[in-house]
Amino acid sequence: MRTLFSLFVPGGLIFFATAALLQLGLLHKSLSALVHIYPFAVAGAGVLLGWRFNRSRMVFAILVLALADRALVSFPIGSAKPVDFGQSVFNAVAFLLPLNLAALSFMKERGIVTLRGLIRLSLIFIQILAVYLICRFPQLGIAAVLNYSMNDGSVLSRLPFALPALVAFGAAFLLLTFRFIQSEGVMENGFFWSLLSSFFAVAMVEKRYLSTIYFATAGLVLIISVIETSHSMAFSDQLTGLPGRRALEEALLKLGNNYSVAMLDIDRFKKFNDRYGHDAGDQVLRMVASKLAKVTGGGKSFRYGGEEFTIIFPGKCVAEATPHLERLRKVVEQTRFIVRSHKRPLRKPEDPKKIKGSRKKVKITISIGLAEKNERYGSPREVITAADKALYRAKKAGRNRIKT
Repeated sequence: MRTLFSLFVPGGLIFFATAALLQLGLLHKSLSALVHIYPFAVAGAGVLLGWRFNRSRMVFAILVLALADRALVSFPIGSAKPVDFGQSVFNAVAFLLPLNLAALSFMKERGIVTLRGLIRLSLIFIQILAVYLICRFPQLGIAAVLNYSMNDGSVLSRLPFALPALVAFGAAFLLLTFRFIQSEGVMENGFFWSLLSSFFAVAMVEKRYLSTIYFATAGLVLIISVIETSHSMAFSDQLTGLPGRRALEEALLKLGNNYSVAMLDIDRFKKFNDRYGHDAGDQVLRMVASKLAKVTGGGKSFRYGGEEFTIIFPGKCVAEATPHLERLRKVVEQTRFIVRSHKRPLRKPEDPKKIKGSRKKVKITISIGLAEKNERYGSPREVITAADKALYRAKKAGRNRIKT
């Protein structure tokens, strides 16, 4: 369910909403006006957000989509001279577009006005020149290859695509599907649905307005994906996957009059870092966070900072929250962390017993301080301060325990 949700949100919702509005004719009266506003609004917003958040992949992808749309509008099939020029432009664009989107999805963010960014920009404009030369000089033979079509009467042959374009779209879909399954990232989701919207845009090239709307929607999907990614970075901790400090501040504002707050700390974490290294320390943080994410009793876990975590229990007093925290403390204590030897392979072998080097198991424990809202502690900040003082008492009392 989580994978399906991440697949369809947000890109799938935007694509299907656009498709539904177009198919039901709800935009029929305003379609001509929308075509003259929608693409330019998307392009402007994309460039602005891309520059502000340093998202070069989105900027270049929107540029590719805009160039593809303008090329198909400027050289419609059957209207250019020589007669096959428009057809050649269509097939060249249909072939290059999915390959560009797939390539951009795999690239890392390297900035826009940087050496690598300018190189990528140059490659895009070189393709414009290449398309012109291929279509202007059919004697080169490349246009004939791009125009090769199927005549077998199959469903695919009814599409306006030539065979090379179909192969390019198919390969791009496979690559983006694999990339999404591998990472389930928001941007990977965006590129997948942007590619699907582009496919519809090219398939409906004879319906000029619909084609442009689908191209603009492909860009809008990428913009929303960048916004979602930025939101996730602001509210989620990238190392542990738990909600971060900012999310905690907002959650505290929504609490009612009855709640308790727990402050947790990994015992002797600094010594562990000094002995085994920061990479092992990061693994411990992830391990503890994975246990905190499954806390019972309706608790919501957050990373407070460093090796400190926070759990809020809406609607529960200290007595009601304590059993759930005690269960959590025991789970962490019973989980043995295996320190990776420098000789240990990165991937798990078929027979772990044959691994050479030490496989040291380290006991990880947590200390917990717990407080609730009452007459003495009336605000969330006061409750957190009280829980933090209780945490200090748990540390002083010998660690690996709960204090209130």
